[in-house]
Amino acid sequence: MTEQTERPLAEPRPPGETRIWPRSFADRLTAPLPGVRALARLAREGRLRPGAEALREVAALPVEPGPLPVTDAATAAVTWAGHASWVVRIGGLTVLTDPVWSRRILGTPPRLTPVGVRWEDLPPVDAVVISHNHYDHLDAPTLKRLPRHTPLLLPAGLARWARRRRFTHVTELDWWEAVELPGPAGPVRFDFVPAHHWSKRTLTDTCRSLWGGWVMTAPGGQRLYFAGDTGYGHWFERIGRRYGGIDLALLPIGAYDPRWMLGTVHTDPEEAVAACQDLGARAMAPMHWSTFILSAEPPLEPLRRVRAAWEATGRPREDLWDLPVGGSRILQGWSGPPPSSRTGPQPLALPGSEPAAGGPGGPGGWGRDPGAGPAAGT
Repeated sequence: MTEQTERPLAEPRPPGETRIWPRSFADRLTAPLPGVRALARLAREGRLRPGAEALREVAALPVEPGPLPVTDAATAAVTWAGHASWVVRIGGLTVLTDPVWSRRILGTPPRLTPVGVRWEDLPPVDAVVISHNHYDHLDAPTLKRLPRHTPLLLPAGLARWARRRRFTHVTELDWWEAVELPGPAGPVRFDFVPAHHWSKRTLTDTCRSLWGGWVMTAPGGQRLYFAGDTGYGHWFERIGRRYGGIDLALLPIGAYDPRWMLGTVHTDPEEAVAACQDLGARAMAPMHWSTFILSAEPPLEPLRRVRAAWEATGRPREDLWDLPVGGSRILQGWSGPPPSSRTGPQPLALPGSEPAAGGPGGPGGWGRDPGAGPAAGT
């Protein structure tokens, strides 16, 4: 891992401190929010969901739940539970990102694919990081399943929400601030970083809490970036300069159509690949697709486009971790070897392709039976 080059990182703040924030974070917006005219246009055009023909792709969404990888304090690993929910193993800790184990969220149909990790199969959760308060990222029913002493790491302005639900270890941070949690090999650092997004949970709380992503750094130097929800813009390059040597970037590739409406707050697949380049990350794991119907693009389009965009960069194919729901990867030793020395899984197979027997999408692979229909929620 190389040293960051922009400015020294902030000293970690004390966990659990009570803080006072401004009433609004609207001054952090990087683009105006849609107004009444935009909402009227959206309703007039009717482009809120994919068409019936596109929805036939749901049966081919990649799902392959498997056991969580065995890790130790020197090993980092990620398992995709679906949408923006990851089980991150880092520095000997188990961390959940934006955990949503619910079958459905407010305002959307039930999830298209099952949760990739059964709740009862999770190890003890050492921390939860939340990117912002939208319902597909901050899910109260899921958090209620956790012990109330579970550390919650939150954007500024969300501690009150968590403490009302009797969580006792709540830390909220501003952009570029950090906190450390003890691990078996030393402290694991969590930095809260900017994103091109917004926040809203009720009719009266627009931008009353902050939004952002998280950079997690293990004592051994492995570094992961979790973007949460974000559009494309200047923050990625700034984050990459400040936190050098990012091993893996978890980046959103879905919920982008119509572009005129969602372009400022959700990266499309090409922008996600560009963001990975801006960050200087060694590898990218796509997320925020194949779980909930939030926009109009066909269900498999994000996967097709992210692969094409990645190929166009000329970067090694094995560094695009296009995992199925439930899939895992281990980052052991990534801070040392150059990217060219690493190996990875074979690509997921899209409908109409012919994967090798036993490979992803082939017999025993990652593809779902096209005749199985949408998976039941969990």
